[in-house]
Amino acid sequence: RTTPSSSSPCTLHMGTRMTESCAVPLYVAERYAPQSSLCVAPSDPAYGEFLNWIHHSEATLTFPQTVYLRFGVFEEKLGLKKAGIAYAKWFYARLQLVNLALANGREFLCAGRFTLADICMTYALTLGLTTGIIPGVCGPYQEKTAAYIERMKSRPGYSAACAEEVEAEKANAGDSKL
Repeated sequence: RTTPSSSSPCTLHMGTRMTESCAVPLYVAERYAPQSSLCVAPSDPAYGEFLNWIHHSEATLTFPQTVYLRFGVFEEKLGLKKAGIAYAKWFYARLQLVNLALANGREFLCAGRFTLADICMTYALTLGLTTGIIPGVCGPYQEKTAAYIERMKSRPGYSAACAEEVEAEKANAGDSKL
């Protein structure tokens, strides 16, 4: 076992264990490629916005989706489906910050370029589609957010990551502890 809670993802590196999906890429990028365009330096005026988007995607957007999945999908027998749906709606309401940021026509969330903030946000928005919250529970993404997620999904790196995920699922068929 890598984590006491069997959480996924989990990265173990030089004695450091990380289980937060947005912490892992930030750790790798800052440790091994701090000059990468994926990072925003602390001296950059966009640094605060960069950090905020990373944490917003994880804490504000991904968390309520996990509550929806638990009570609205996986553990319906507990009788808390309404709570799960309430969290799905909470997630949808929190997308307003994304819509407002994209309203000015920007292509990316911050720093005028594709960064880890976009990767983390793409994960949160893709999860909304995968879980069925979007469009099933809450309706479609608003126009600017829908266009943003389509732009992110059209990037070659997104396609490559999806293909790698499919291959990993095939290679590990039956071995998942999820």
